[in-house]
Amino acid sequence: PNRFPDAGDEAEYNTVDATLWYFEAVRAYIEATGDNEFVREHLYAKLVDIIAWHLHGTRYNIHVDTDGLLYAGSPDVQLTWMDAKVGDHVITPRTGKAVEIQALWYNALLIMADLAAEFADAEDEAKYRAMAELCKLSFNGAFWNEDEQCLFDVVENGSRDASIRPNQIFAVSLHHSMLDGERAAKVVEKVETELLTPVGLRSLSPADPRYCPIYIGSPLERDSAYHQGTVWAWLIGAFIDAYRKVNGQGPATEKRVDQMLSGLRSHLSEAGLGQISEIFDGDPPHKPRGCFAQAWSVAEVLRVLSPGLSSEI
Repeated sequence: PNRFPDAGDEAEYNTVDATLWYFEAVRAYIEATGDNEFVREHLYAKLVDIIAWHLHGTRYNIHVDTDGLLYAGSPDVQLTWMDAKVGDHVITPRTGKAVEIQALWYNALLIMADLAAEFADAEDEAKYRAMAELCKLSFNGAFWNEDEQCLFDVVENGSRDASIRPNQIFAVSLHHSMLDGERAAKVVEKVETELLTPVGLRSLSPADPRYCPIYIGSPLERDSAYHQGTVWAWLIGAFIDAYRKVNGQGPATEKRVDQMLSGLRSHLSEAGLGQISEIFDGDPPHKPRGCFAQAWSVAEVLRVLSPGLSSEI
């Protein structure tokens, strides 16, 4: 669920990405433990069912389109992680084919192909690889922004949103990527140039007229700025994954990664002792805002600092 209410009400399932992140969690679990048998016995059939439901179509108009890309959206409902809403007004609806959703869908399809191969399910393996190939071809044709040398944020019915947002970094960072090395490097360069700060990634480029430099004010003002320039610490994890991919392993890369994390290292004694905040102002000095001890902010920094951590716990 996207949200568990505090008491009484039903859980809210207005999300398109949570289920797709589950595939990546299963892949990471296998990488850390080698426990394919657990996945075969308890999870594989459910994962097959999830793919089938995306093909059939489910709530909020989530479905695979004829081009192999995943469409999602319905009026007055926010489905991606950029889910700020004020009354009935969705700040960043992103209806259509959002860039990170395509990256997650492609990643999920190839994870399923690998699992099908492991479990001697040749028919499904071929099906998932064919679906992934169509998705890859369509994605590269529809999402590459030649003018900006990066990826569009959302594509819908021929309309392409050229907002420079951090969502495109997942097309590079995830285990299975649809981009070739040249395009991946250009995405990393664009995100580094316009979105990277000492404490995470901005949610929108400062060059955009809708950019909000400070997260402050009334609930309406804060929610309006939430994904319109505000820095999110958790995104640093995906950026570092992508940076390592395109720059290779080695001392120079890790030195740069250490520099990227230096601001968050200083932040550990700034808001909550030993903790990392949820968000920061888009403009320097990037004052911490929101929750002062945010789980995914902490988790993503731990993950990129300690690649073997999950297998040691």
